[in-house]
Amino acid sequence: MAENREPFLKRFYHQSCPGCKIDQLNDTRRGIPYRGFFYVWIVVLCTALPISSLFPYLYFMIRDFHITKREEDIGSYAGYVGSSFMFGRALTSVFWGVVADRYGRKPVIMIGIITVVIFNTLFGLSTNFWMAISMRFLLGSLNGLLGPIKAYSTEVCREEYQALGVSLVSTAWGTGLIIGPALGGFLAQPAEKFPNIFSRESLFGRFPYLLPCLPVSIFALFVAISCFWLPETLHKHKEHNKDGCESYDALEAAPYTSDEKEKQETEQRIPPSKESLLRNWPLMSSIIVYCVFSLHDMAYTEIFSLWAVSPRKFGGLNYSSDNVGEVLSITGASLLFFQLTLYPCVEKILGPVKVSRIAAVLSIPLLSSYPFIARLSGFRLSLLINCASVLKNVLSVSIITGLFILQNNAVAQNQRGAANGISMTAMSLFKAFGPAGGGALFSWAQKRQNVSFLPGDQMVFFILNIVELIGVLLTFEPFLVQPAHRTQNIIKPMTAQLKATQD
Repeated sequence: MAENREPFLKRFYHQSCPGCKIDQLNDTRRGIPYRGFFYVWIVVLCTALPISSLFPYLYFMIRDFHITKREEDIGSYAGYVGSSFMFGRALTSVFWGVVADRYGRKPVIMIGIITVVIFNTLFGLSTNFWMAISMRFLLGSLNGLLGPIKAYSTEVCREEYQALGVSLVSTAWGTGLIIGPALGGFLAQPAEKFPNIFSRESLFGRFPYLLPCLPVSIFALFVAISCFWLPETLHKHKEHNKDGCESYDALEAAPYTSDEKEKQETEQRIPPSKESLLRNWPLMSSIIVYCVFSLHDMAYTEIFSLWAVSPRKFGGLNYSSDNVGEVLSITGASLLFFQLTLYPCVEKILGPVKVSRIAAVLSIPLLSSYPFIARLSGFRLSLLINCASVLKNVLSVSIITGLFILQNNAVAQNQRGAANGISMTAMSLFKAFGPAGGGALFSWAQKRQNVSFLPGDQMVFFILNIVELIGVLLTFEPFLVQPAHRTQNIIKPMTAQLKATQD
């Protein structure tokens, strides 16, 4: 008679719920969801491009505003414009995460993309310093799509492809940080660079920084149109259906067990859907570790560019901006290959925590080698600095991707938007400090060329390694607590109950 019984766990789908439709589709298909991942890629690229495209011409833009009395003050005002985006995003990331959890991922993503279209274009039309800083602040505060798209990347696919989905976020972001500066550097001030095509009386002659903003805004417009067909992944239904049957999410939150002690232990490991996010230590610990590594990465990015173009007498490479661009382009292509092919396999074997920990440990001797690489020249220098840059960025993205996975697995789906909002807020604050701190550290180290202990740039990379070491130590228990896997938590007790019922 046992074979005629109903399955112990029956999964219910609400036909009017978009999240249930995605779950049902993921249960029936076995391959990679290329369409969903394509949306993840273009949305992240859309938000990364306006962040990075202004840095090559920001110095000249501030100079043309004639707001500074001395040329030495241009960098300070440029820093205000650069940090205004991160400051605005830090203020509103939690709000947009809560909106994404209540109304869906798609509306927040659409609003963020439309924000890029409008305010990125207006930034290119800026005629004074205050207009420029206002447009960047509004662009950051109204563009809250990065947190929801990270949650979306894990919800649109089956569990075995979540690492690939999250890695797409990191890879698209890194690609945007490479394409953006190339657009900004090549297209800014077109009347001066291409006088035969653009006259000084033309639109682009009167607004010399509009042209690098237009391709980004046009791309964002096409992304906004394509996202009309973006499938929603948020579940929009109550815990019980009309017949009183529990939904699958409710069954997960209240598993059947025959052993009371085992039941209590299981319930303690499953995060309640309404649990306070600030009391969710697996989430908060992963966010703190994520912020430490984000601070390190932003400081490294700032320092690497300064170090590469600084003169040989100060321990730099004496590279031109074109040389730095070539290194970053090779790094971006290699990063794309690694994230799409190798990282999902490595994460599947080792898990996100071990991948992040190993990558952080390997980064320490790699960074220590940079001052010695600077002593080389010619082909050997070019070969080693490209290899070092590729390896360093691969390790950094592996760390961040692993922490993304931990954050999304630490909460239920209806809290992922808010959780990623908290993560984005903390990360934005740390990233706002990273470039300023890295630049100040580099300037201080340049004045220490003749000291006996860690002269010049050796001190820079030594302090970067201290930050990296702190991050490594934080990846161990009891600080970093891995979130329990919800499905695995309920399989064992339910199997025991089913066996007992059949017997």
